[in-house]
Amino acid sequence: MPGRRDKHRIYGIILLIIIAGCAKISAPSGGPRDREPPFVVKSDPVNGARNFKGDEVSITFNEYVVLEKINEKFMVSPPMKKMPKFLKRGKSVIVQYEEALRDSTTYTFNFQDAIRDLNEGNVLNNYQFVFSTGPIIDSLSVTGNVYNALSLDAPEETLVLLYSKLYDSAVVKRIPDYISRVDKNGYFRIDNVKAGKYRLYALKDADNSKNFNLPDEQFAFLKDTIEVSSQNDYIPVIEDTVKVKTPTVKTADTIILKGKYKLILFQPPKTAHYLTSSSRSQPYKLTYSLSLPPDSAGFGFSIPETSPGSYYIERSRNNDSIQVWITDSSLYAKTQIKTLVRYPFTDSTKKVIQKQDTIVMRFLVPQAIRARPKKRPLSVTSNLFSGLLRPGQQISFNSQTPLSPPDTSKIRLYEVSGATRIKIPFTFIPDTVNSCKMVMATHIIQGKNYLFTEDYGAFRNIYGDISDSTGYKITTRNDDMFGKLTVNIKNYSGNRIIQLLTKDEKLVQQAKMDKDGKVDFLYLERGIYRLRVIYDLNGDGKWNTGDFNKGIQPEPASFYSQEINVKENWYNKEEWDIGEQNIKTLKSTAPKSQNRQ
Repeated sequence: MPGRRDKHRIYGIILLIIIAGCAKISAPSGGPRDREPPFVVKSDPVNGARNFKGDEVSITFNEYVVLEKINEKFMVSPPMKKMPKFLKRGKSVIVQYEEALRDSTTYTFNFQDAIRDLNEGNVLNNYQFVFSTGPIIDSLSVTGNVYNALSLDAPEETLVLLYSKLYDSAVVKRIPDYISRVDKNGYFRIDNVKAGKYRLYALKDADNSKNFNLPDEQFAFLKDTIEVSSQNDYIPVIEDTVKVKTPTVKTADTIILKGKYKLILFQPPKTAHYLTSSSRSQPYKLTYSLSLPPDSAGFGFSIPETSPGSYYIERSRNNDSIQVWITDSSLYAKTQIKTLVRYPFTDSTKKVIQKQDTIVMRFLVPQAIRARPKKRPLSVTSNLFSGLLRPGQQISFNSQTPLSPPDTSKIRLYEVSGATRIKIPFTFIPDTVNSCKMVMATHIIQGKNYLFTEDYGAFRNIYGDISDSTGYKITTRNDDMFGKLTVNIKNYSGNRIIQLLTKDEKLVQQAKMDKDGKVDFLYLERGIYRLRVIYDLNGDGKWNTGDFNKGIQPEPASFYSQEINVKENWYNKEEWDIGEQNIKTLKSTAPKSQNRQ
C-alpha cells in the first residue's frame, strides 16, 4: 500500500500531465479569409458635420489600416494650396491641415482607394468624408466623362476642374472651386457642389498647380457654362456603410459609367518658336529640330572654318528639322564640333526674332576612326526580303547612311518561268527627302515570278562602305490572297476622313470624302481591323487639335462599333452611320457581312 507521500507524488504527476496537455499549442482550425474592407466606426467631427471650424479630422476604423499612395490619391474639394498631413494613431487616421477653411463652404475629402486594411489589403473604395463650415451641406453633383482626342480612350491621371468664376483666364490664374479625378474608364463625379453657373474643364496637371498654366499641358473645356441645380444635378451622397459595387468592364474600349457632360482632352498646338533638340547620334550625323516650321524666317546651319563640301544638309518636308551629314573624315573624327544654328525664336514679349546659337556637338569617337577609316560592310535592307510584293508596291532599298548611285552593272532583275530567265529593265530613283532611300522603278506583273541579284559592291554609301552580294526570289501576290472591305458611309454632311486601322489602331489606309457614299479598302492582309472617321471641319485633309485661346475644340472623331475580321479572298461589306460624333464603343464581334470574292 503506498503511503500518503507517494499518493501525493502520484497525484502531482497526473496533474502535470493534465496541465501539459491543456497547454499544448495547436494550429488554429482556420476559417474563411477576410475579404471585407474596413469600415468607419466613428469620426470627429461626424461625417456630414455642419459649422465645423477645426484644423483636423479624425476617422476611426474597425481594424488597423494602411494608406497606400495617399499623397497621390487623396483629393480635397474645394482644393487646398498645400496638401494636408496624414497621421495614424491606432486604428484612426488623422487628417491635419494648416490652411484656413473658407466660410460657408462644403468640403469633401476623397480618399479614392487609398484606404486598405493592414492584414489582407482589402480596399475601401471611393471613401469620402464631408463637412461644412456653414449651416448647410451642399448636395449637388456634376458627372461626366473625359476622352482623349482622336483615340477617344480614357486618359490617365486627369483632373476635372469646376470654376464659379466664368471668365476664361480664371482657369489659368486661379485654383478651382471644386476638383475631382477621372477613374480608369474616364468617368468623373464632383459631389457636394453649390447651385449656380460654372465652367467645366479637364487637365493633365504637369506641375501640380491645379490650373492650366503651362502651354503644353493636355486640356479640355466645354464651350458653354453649365447650370448646376437641384432639378437635374441632385445625387445623394453615398453613406459610409453602403458598399458600392463597380460594374465590370466588358472590354477595354467600353466606358460603362455615363455622366452628363463630355470633355475631349487634347494637346494644345505649339505657338512658340524654339529649338527643341540637337543630337549627334553618329560621328558624322547631326540632327536639329524646331518646335514649329520656320516659314519665311529660315532655318540656317553652318560649321565655322570648314569648306562647303565637308558636309551637306538634308531638310524635312516642312523644314522643321535638318540632318547634317559630315563627309570630311578629319572633321567627323573630332570629339567636339562647333556648329552655328539660326532659327526663329519667340522671346518673352511673344515677338518672333531670329536667333543664332553656338552648339558644340560631342561624340566620343573610337581611336580607329581618327586614322583612315576602314571600309565596312554596308547593310542595305529591302522590301524584297519577304519575297512577296503587294500589287502596285514599289521596290525600295534603305540604309542607315546616305546612298551613292548604285552600280547597275552589278544588279540584275529577271522574270523566271521554269528554266527560262528574261532580263527586266529598271532604273533607280533617289528619294527626294531621304538620301538613305532608293526606289527601283520597273514593271512587275502580278502573279509572275522574278529573281533579283546583286553582286558585291552594287550599293555604296557616301563614306565608301559597300554592300555584299545577295539575291531574292520575288512574286507579286494575286488578288485572292487579300481581303477587301467596302464601307457605306451615311448620315453626315461635310468633309470627312475614313481611316482603316489595325487592332492596335495604327493607320493602314485612309480615304477622304466630301459627301456620303461608299469607300473601298483593297489588298488587305488577313487580320482584325478597326474603322475611324475624322470629321474634317476645316477641309484641310488632316486631323486638327483644339485651341482654348481661340475657343476651338479638337476636330471630332468616331469609331465604328465593332472590329472587322478580314480574311483572304473575302469581301466585307459594312454600313456605317456616322451621324454621332466622338463615339467609341468597340465590340469584338464578327462583321455583319462576309462573302467570298
